[in-house]
Amino acid sequence: MRILLVEDEVRLASALKQLLKEHQYAVDVAHDGETGCDLALTDSYDLAILDIMLPKMSGLDILRAMRKAGLQTPVLLLTAKDTVEDRVTGLDAGADDYLVKPFDNKELLARVRALSRRTGQLAGGEAIEAGPFRLDLNTRTVTRNGEPLALTAKEFQLLELFMRNPNKVLSKEVILDRVWGPDADVIGNAVENYVHFLRKKIDAPDLPSYIATVRGVGYMFHPDPAAHRKA
Repeated sequence: MRILLVEDEVRLASALKQLLKEHQYAVDVAHDGETGCDLALTDSYDLAILDIMLPKMSGLDILRAMRKAGLQTPVLLLTAKDTVEDRVTGLDAGADDYLVKPFDNKELLARVRALSRRTGQLAGGEAIEAGPFRLDLNTRTVTRNGEPLALTAKEFQLLELFMRNPNKVLSKEVILDRVWGPDADVIGNAVENYVHFLRKKIDAPDLPSYIATVRGVGYMFHPDPAAHRKA
């Protein structure tokens, strides 16, 4: 299960990440609202834990952006406020649960488990489409013009990242962070190698690649590379 944790208190975020990792959850952490929102909208998570009071962008604003984008990811809000009005505001914005600081770690884990049981139902039928590709997040399958493509787990994650960011330059650093994680010990040219592997599986013969190299920066995914080249 993959969790996004957005918490600006660095020590608390570190402690929560360690706690969740000890219980076999994969955790991405952001310490400000803008970074957290970017991660929430461009990557796939089973659960988001959002502090409400964040620099640059509040947890409620992240939540509203997620719901506006059609994401049904379960969201647990963390806050120091415990008034009925605050809880109503969070729930009306689309939150699934609400936990007041300070909290016991056992209660946090219990709420994470409860929300995780909903994830399968919420994710059912969720898919991303771009150009000829359809990526099903529930079955973890990919098709091109209806024909299945056999991708490894990392290739699937890489294509998902590209399809969530069409016609947008993604640096190698961003790709490493989103696909391998900020704490991953990646050797050599992992991004270049996996882009090469992915191209071999998704590109059509004698046609431009769907993944263009932006020299000195990174890569850009074009759902319609032929049209992009004409432009």
